[in-house]
Amino acid sequence: MFKLPSPLPTWPPGEGFARGTIDLGGLEVCQISSFTKVWVTHEGGPDNGGSTIFEPSSLPQGFFMLGCYAQPNNTPLFGYVLVGKDITSDPSARALEPPTDYTLVWSSESLKIKQDGIGYMWLPIPPNGYKAIGHVVTTSPGKPSLDKIRCVRDDLTDVCEVDAWIWGGNKMINPNGFNVYGLRPTNRGVQALGVPSGTFIAQNGTNVQPSLACLKNVKPNIYSSMPNVSQIQALVQAYSPWIYFHPNEEYLPSSVSWFFKNGALLYKIGEESMPVSVEPTGLNLPQGDSNDGAYWLDLPMDQAAKNQVKKGDLQDAGVYLHIKPMFGATFTDIAIWVFYPFNGPGRAKVEIINVSLGKIGEHVGDWEHVTLRVSNFNGELKSVYFSEHSRGAWASVSELEFQDGNKPVTYASLHGHAFYPKAGLVLQGNGGIGIRNDTAKGKAVMDTGARFVVVAAEHLGPTIVEPPWLNYARKWGPKIEYDINDELKNVERLLPGKLKSAFRKVIASLPNEVLGEDGPTGPKMKDSWNGDERS
Repeated sequence: MFKLPSPLPTWPPGEGFARGTIDLGGLEVCQISSFTKVWVTHEGGPDNGGSTIFEPSSLPQGFFMLGCYAQPNNTPLFGYVLVGKDITSDPSARALEPPTDYTLVWSSESLKIKQDGIGYMWLPIPPNGYKAIGHVVTTSPGKPSLDKIRCVRDDLTDVCEVDAWIWGGNKMINPNGFNVYGLRPTNRGVQALGVPSGTFIAQNGTNVQPSLACLKNVKPNIYSSMPNVSQIQALVQAYSPWIYFHPNEEYLPSSVSWFFKNGALLYKIGEESMPVSVEPTGLNLPQGDSNDGAYWLDLPMDQAAKNQVKKGDLQDAGVYLHIKPMFGATFTDIAIWVFYPFNGPGRAKVEIINVSLGKIGEHVGDWEHVTLRVSNFNGELKSVYFSEHSRGAWASVSELEFQDGNKPVTYASLHGHAFYPKAGLVLQGNGGIGIRNDTAKGKAVMDTGARFVVVAAEHLGPTIVEPPWLNYARKWGPKIEYDINDELKNVERLLPGKLKSAFRKVIASLPNEVLGEDGPTGPKMKDSWNGDERS
């Protein structure tokens, strides 16, 4: 079992954050991370390491199991499953009811695989007006007791979809497409009410609607479980990541105000010869509207000043936080935004040859972010999202490196500033050809908890005042004026003939954000601002 390096702190007092349970509107749920092992396989699944099925143990008084928990064996045990308690006052519309029967979904009786006993996966049959949230798994062929599990009233459930693959895989295990997956709400974002239960789905095929549902928060004040200002401060102090920059990094972060005060210019279409200086808070930036190409930011005109601003100022740099309710406000996402005045040129790996990409990859203004996903049940950090150019990846905290207690270590790639949880090379491309994302632990390091500003937390209302630059919808840099084909030809001159076309094909498949042909928009214009992170 994985545990964070340091015990959780005592959180400052507040309404419903880290109270242990959350009321979803007549259904009180509790997050259980203590388990009893039910069935183990030693083959199939990720890395062919098998998987383990668990039941939640040590349930609080009055709570019932909603489904079992499953996890691949190739990672430390670090998960949860929700259990529920009926707190409705209307006996004719209880939040929970036992199933009326079970259907055997699958058994491992006929499989010749390494397993601890034989596993039987059962689907609860709910009464009318209720839905099943998870499976029951047994090691005997007899149906489980009807009192073993509870189904949930329809209006307290939401539609879900398959998530990460847990188990299945080879032909012996998977003759009919049988696999086990995690579950997550189909609709995800700051306004979405779906709540993942931590259960799994056992099914044949991937393009089928799951037979199970997730939970839904229908409480009128769903934000009662979100952290207040003092609790947010405590969460940042507990979990703020360390960002390590590559030893050869030339283009470091700065604060937005430093960028403005050191000569950043605002351009308007049709008036390109008359750019204006940007006020330190961005007060004179156009507000709202959309990215219509009418305005853009750029570096100072003076060449010496331009070169200086490109380098940023790490001593002045801070981070900008967006506090987001997720999964029906049962989780808090802390999006930590980092600003760089300049994104440097890229490098490519073409099999065994490393080449500079010239101007490709360069652009003014670069926004990257790391998102901490924190459980509102107890304030525990569960996972971290690392933005990587136009997309990114989630990592469970059990996969992370930590420093100074429970602070995750993050690595920024050379020149491109994509974030990764491990040092080394990540190649963006395929077949041994692509853009190099090199990370290493250099001397330049940023403690994101040292200088941070909460720029948005919608659940706190007018308590948080958004800075003017946050509502600037246009580009933070100009469109780069160069012929990308000329740049690619310069690279291709260095390559053997057979690699030229393969290199160009891989480069053509990469998004514009990687190639750096245009300046980016700011954090509030990203899809992830109101939605879930893209992976």
